[in-house]
Amino acid sequence: METVYVYNNDTNTVERHRLADSDAMPYIENRTMTVREFRARSCSPVLWTDIRAMRAWNSLRSAYGRPIPIGAAFRRIWEGRHSPQSQHYAGIAFDVGQTLTQAERNEIFAAASRSVEWTYVDPLYRTPTWVHIDARFGVPACPAGGGYPALRQGDRGVYVFVAQDALAALGFPPGGLDGIFGPNTRAAAMAFQYVNALVPDAVIGCATWTALAAAAVGIGQTATVAGKCHDAG
Repeated sequence: METVYVYNNDTNTVERHRLADSDAMPYIENRTMTVREFRARSCSPVLWTDIRAMRAWNSLRSAYGRPIPIGAAFRRIWEGRHSPQSQHYAGIAFDVGQTLTQAERNEIFAAASRSVEWTYVDPLYRTPTWVHIDARFGVPACPAGGGYPALRQGDRGVYVFVAQDALAALGFPPGGLDGIFGPNTRAAAMAFQYVNALVPDAVIGCATWTALAAAAVGIGQTATVAGKCHDAG
């Protein structure tokens, strides 16, 4: 069984689901995406996403009208394989259509581009053999980039999960993975800032995100990772 957290963007709450790999993801209609498909190449038994991304998938799947193979979706930041502030680590990005024809990928791209649900669709020239779509939200902490928004105590959601995961992997325990920026996450963020000569304001802004994500991405499953992988010894 997997633990699947879903951030409810409507109510600002984090829901916890216990599901088998073969179960449909929460809020997915007609079983068009299972937990296993969402987990993709990740070995993690703990996953997260939000309702906006699930609704966007429902909309795209309805518009396309046929199965959409998922090559890459969820990934934890210490597993790597994506850029340091990738939306895949937030559980709201999908690389799809790798086994389809170019004409079929063009159709998926067009459907996603027409949708108001997806907030970013990668230009096709950047993804020659797949279609990248994500449901990112918030104002990026670094104005020149498309990364994560600033976080502070009281915030909730998928980006808090990413921050907690990175902090835990680097040895700054945030009190677990719950998607809630509480006192323990605040203390962990400040400890990371002190060690890395950053302003210790407990706000995960541009400088802190840049340092935190760069240090954690692809680092592998450290002794302090929260929610160990299935193949952990």
